[in-house]
Amino acid sequence: MRFFLGLPLAGIITIGLFLLMKLLISKELVLPEKEDAFRFSINPKVEELSIRQRDVKAERTKDVKPPPPPPQIEKQKAIRPQEGIANISGAIPDFEAPELNRGAVNFNVSDRDAQPLVRIPPMYPPRAAERGTEGSCQAFFDVSPLGKPYNVRAECSSSVFSRSAIRSVEKWKYNPKIVDGTAVARSGVVTTITYRLAD
Repeated sequence: MRFFLGLPLAGIITIGLFLLMKLLISKELVLPEKEDAFRFSINPKVEELSIRQRDVKAERTKDVKPPPPPPQIEKQKAIRPQEGIANISGAIPDFEAPELNRGAVNFNVSDRDAQPLVRIPPMYPPRAAERGTEGSCQAFFDVSPLGKPYNVRAECSSSVFSRSAIRSVEKWKYNPKIVDGTAVARSGVVTTITYRLAD
């Protein structure tokens, strides 16, 4: 009995579902038109600009008159002297020419002591600079025939300056001592090096 009562109801529901499906299928899907998110223009068309040309007329330059020529000055003729030239009378005196020795001429080169060429100043010892120590050194050395100091020793007021003074003197250069035109060694050179702090 229930079966026969539910059969018409099921038929109505089935028909309704078919009609609904047909309605949904019959509606056409319209896709939205694509819009360009970005637009690029390559080699855009440039409007031609019309350039107005101005007619420039060159003004005619005025004729410039050349300056008048400078006045001519008459050249004065040199006046010749009327007095005669005095005549020098008398014979030319004879002078005896001194006799020259045609032998070999010797040029003796004068002797010369060693002379300083380059004196490099010593470096101030950092330890002495920190303490504010000032002083002086007497450097004793010899100069070789090549002009280089050697056998350098130093007597300083403070031992902190000794090494700096010796290193400085070893870098000095001298003109060597010359005896009879020959460079020889020079011994016993003494010089004083003073160490002072800048104010």
